[in-house]
Amino acid sequence: MTFCYRCGRPLTTDEIGLNRKMIDRSAQRFLCKSCFAAYFGVSEEKVDQKIRQFKAQGCTLFTPD
Repeated sequence: MTFCYRCGRPLTTDEIGLNRKMIDRSAQRFLCKSCFAAYFGVSEEKVDQKIRQFKAQGCTLFTPD
């Protein structure tokens, strides 16, 4: 299991995919959705929208719905 490096919360595969898509494909440390949103100054809903957008585009970093 992988955990957020800021708050220690367990991560979903979509959160890991988001970090790899938006920050660095080879990242080894990841932020949960809440910490990611806070770091970039956006709402968690906006983060969810981006995840849905990347999934709809067929990005293989995310789990299919």
